[in-house]
Amino acid sequence: MEEVDKYAKIIWDYMLMHHKLEKADIIFVLGCNDLRVANRASELYKENLAPVIMCSGGNGWDSRLLKPEADIFSERIISLGVPKEKIILEQNSKNTGENILFTKKVLREKGIDVKKIIAVQKPFMERRVFAAIRKQWPEVEVMVTSPQIPYKNYPRNLDFKNRNINTMIGDFIRIKEYTKLGFQIEQEIPDEVWQAGQELIKLGYNKRLPK
Repeated sequence: MEEVDKYAKIIWDYMLMHHKLEKADIIFVLGCNDLRVANRASELYKENLAPVIMCSGGNGWDSRLLKPEADIFSERIISLGVPKEKIILEQNSKNTGENILFTKKVLREKGIDVKKIIAVQKPFMERRVFAAIRKQWPEVEVMVTSPQIPYKNYPRNLDFKNRNINTMIGDFIRIKEYTKLGFQIEQEIPDEVWQAGQELIKLGYNKRLPK
């Protein structure tokens, strides 16, 4: 596992953007399977970095979900002390592109003008979320952040760790592939980082690659 960790840490570090956060118009939370993302959003709200939280995510990608990710996240955020009226929901999106597209639609329908946002996702999705928003929502200034947890402490157990590495490699490869499809702005990938990704794929971490 030491070899896997060496390569995975290289990818993990590349995917982090290390943005310095400033006050924004909304905290834009993209749904996923990790409630620590919701925890991070509540922290940002309590730091007065934005007056409202936008929770985006449906349940179409995973039939085991009994309710949309947006609902699950908003319930966690409310339980952490954020007023319900400070949360807006987008409950239909199934992927990052739809998170962005459908959130823009909801905000437009509510007459909410947004110029600066803080996007929140898992650590190893920061760069892809940034690239997608820059392409699909170019009129806003975007900062990205994630739960402030180092690589070695992020997995809860070995199974969770393996699933996360598979997901991370899938998102990493999408940095290049989704740029070709016009979904994201181009991001430079250093040779060392690309090679680390290829080594992980050779080691069997290929379960979430783009098809």
